[in-house]
Amino acid sequence: MKKDLWQGPLEKIDDYRWRIPKRYNPGMRVPGIIYADENLLKDIRTDRAPEQVANVAHLPGIVKYSLAMPDIHWGYGFCIGGVAATDVEADGVISPGGVGFDINCGVRLVRTNLSEKDIKPKLRDLVYALFNNVPAGVGSKGEIRISSQEEKKLLVKGAKWAVEKGYGRSEDLEYTEEHGAIEGADPQVVSARAYERGQKQPGTLGSGNHFLEIQVIDQIYDNQAAAVFNLHQGQITLMIHSGSRGFGYQICDDYAKGMVRTLGKFGITVPDRQLACAPVKSPEGKAYLGAMRCAANYAWCNRQVLMELARRVFEKFLKLSPKDLGMDLIYDVAHNIAKIEKYKIDGEEKLLCVHRKGATRAFAPGHPELPEKYKSIGQPVIIPGDMGRNSYLLVGTEKAAETFYSTCHGSGRVMSRSAAIRHLKGRSIARELEQKGIYVCSAGRQTLAEEAPEAYKNVNDVVNVVHEAGISRRVCRMRPLGVVKG
Repeated sequence: MKKDLWQGPLEKIDDYRWRIPKRYNPGMRVPGIIYADENLLKDIRTDRAPEQVANVAHLPGIVKYSLAMPDIHWGYGFCIGGVAATDVEADGVISPGGVGFDINCGVRLVRTNLSEKDIKPKLRDLVYALFNNVPAGVGSKGEIRISSQEEKKLLVKGAKWAVEKGYGRSEDLEYTEEHGAIEGADPQVVSARAYERGQKQPGTLGSGNHFLEIQVIDQIYDNQAAAVFNLHQGQITLMIHSGSRGFGYQICDDYAKGMVRTLGKFGITVPDRQLACAPVKSPEGKAYLGAMRCAANYAWCNRQVLMELARRVFEKFLKLSPKDLGMDLIYDVAHNIAKIEKYKIDGEEKLLCVHRKGATRAFAPGHPELPEKYKSIGQPVIIPGDMGRNSYLLVGTEKAAETFYSTCHGSGRVMSRSAAIRHLKGRSIARELEQKGIYVCSAGRQTLAEEAPEAYKNVNDVVNVVHEAGISRRVCRMRPLGVVKG
């Protein structure tokens, strides 16, 4: 049995929220709030993540509370699943540790006109075809090669750059967060090393928990929302999970180190150097924002290319036209990003820098940033699980205003990668999954052990918390059939 690493107070607010009071540490400017139920709390107590929730509460300009979603686990600076907003006009800060190394690691969901019986006899070969035609794994390089000048255009245009190069359709952009390109990207503040790392990796899947997954919808919870998405039980979907690759990692590394050196300049004290930060309006804060947005746009471009490569594989393998195949994008959401957004705080409208580190934006119905088609139901929220269980499509709610319109982003690890490898030594995860009817191809030798279902919380429990807490609402559940891992 794991030993509890968290010995601090956790006050029960209700069945799905727990408070770390400000009195826990005199430097806390706001309380911490963790979304979880009693069962998930057992694992949360054995992790150092609650301490990180308390640490984030020290950040200058933080408003209301330091938040953590039920997929909470230890990360760099912020916990994974951490959310915090700072007041831009009151010297609120931005922290690279509140975004993470894989900037705009995110996920997109694609519908099809296929049913399970259409692909069941061909499933194994279809998975192999995807594996052979979509570059995946550590250091993988794609078919796209770009110069530094062309890379600068990509960093500003994001997914639009990919569409202009023939990777996808213009309507894909309508169903991508920020239309696939956040404004304010500044290629001038990106290091030469980041440019070098980014030139060969557009359209590559990456390693670790990144994947392409063929799924079937096995349960509908909200018929009205499912109809808006043109989804039904038994339908095949494709989920893509990837980020900004080595480009985003380099930007985080560059700026996290640089901000440690500027803490003294701004008189900022943080309990953990991994929370190094700078005021959003300072030259250092503006530079990081500009570079982070470049990486976010790189990631949207990357997922756009990956989706188009997958479409081509489906079309060629199944010998279907794009119209007959019907591979339309439902939505693409970012998981690791900081956004400047307006909120009413204590009755006064404020401009906030919202950090979402392993958390999904979840705008309510009617929000002006939503595609017109989705304004009646709210923003699509895509929550992947692990290779052996389920994934979910949800929608944002008005109640999510209490989390700065944020919700969970996945199931959350309960085992480190190294612990998973030790624990699962001698087992064939691929064979075990195949016995469940799930075919898996992986580029990395140890990836399947690192990413085995036992290494993660049960996504069904995690999603139940955000649904019952009211910060997002379940629409449908997908079951994995075939998985390509990096």
